Amino acid sequence: MKFVYHAGCLDHVQWPGHPERPERVKAIVDRLEGETPARTFQTPRRARLRDLTRVHEDTFVERMRGAAEGPYDADTFVHKETFGLALLSAGAALEAARVALGTGEEAFALARPPGHHAGSSFAGGFCYFNNVAIAADFLARDKKRAPVAIVDIDVHHGNGTQQIFEERDDIVYLSTHQWGIFPGTGKAGEVGKGAGRGRVVNVPLPPGSGDATFKLAWERLLLPVLRAARPRAVVVSLGLDAHYDDPLAGLTLSSSAYIDVCARIAAFAREEAGAPAVFVLEGGYSLAALSETVAGIAAAVEGRPFSTGLNTVHDASGVGRAAVERAVGAQRAFWDLGPAPRGRGRRRAVK
Repeated sequence: MKFVYHAGCLDHVQWPGHPERPERVKAIVDRLEGETPARTFQTPRRARLRDLTRVHEDTFVERMRGAAEGPYDADTFVHKETFGLALLSAGAALEAARVALGTGEEAFALARPPGHHAGSSFAGGFCYFNNVAIAADFLARDKKRAPVAIVDIDVHHGNGTQQIFEERDDIVYLSTHQWGIFPGTGKAGEVGKGAGRGRVVNVPLPPGSGDATFKLAWERLLLPVLRAARPRAVVVSLGLDAHYDDPLAGLTLSSSAYIDVCARIAAFAREEAGAPAVFVLEGGYSLAALSETVAGIAAAVEGRPFSTGLNTVHDASGVGRAAVERAVGAQRAFWDLGPAPRGRGRRRAVK
């Protein structure tokens, strides 16, 4: 696995004590540099304005470029250097896409600030420009790579990513997230609009959902949809804040389960989509979970043994089983998902 990283991402500081802090990426880099042999990093350059304006409105990009220092929302601050650092973060995602295609290896963008809450005309939720959307659009421009699948594994729904692509038929967006927290979007019945109807797949989960629930979601819904959609490239919008050690929300994935889910996605991308997966960092606020899980994902896709410490299983029975089945029901109008599990009945599709 190749890693894309620029030390400039450590310069982004919302304010002292903010959870989206430079130490998040530094913990990952320190862990990777401590491996034998130590990792090296591909250095990105800033995204160009024309890369941004393919997924963001011109007026929004200009508004962000000229924004005065101050709060954008309650959690997101704009400093004079924010615009340039956000361009660098978007550039890291683009570089990861180029590296994956050019080398034939999975690539991981250690991007800060994150991006999946930024929509075509809005920022927020620690995000300014949508790094994953910019990378996915870049891949989809090559018709041989379309459709492109975005798999969003973050405790929060990627409202910006969904909004950008919900009317496009060349992008399939799949998201697992905790229901009832920020940003309040991502219901199972949100399935896309117009030409994109059926191309949005949301799996909103109750608190406590973890290892068994995510395995079920992969087997019952995510993998079948991916196989039916037949993407030619896969981008993973990877937040590590669905981990049980994360302080901001209530999902309970262990490190080993996170690694397993990501390894399954990477295997699908390589074996069935025909291109190595591109990973882009989103949330995640436990430094221990961030560092060991990212290093473990790299080991898994490279076929190396790796041990992790945060492996307590809080969800062995499938806390979110009913939520997964509701999401399956919402998608039956668009995908062949097989029968409902025996004894649980079918749910009528949302149309």
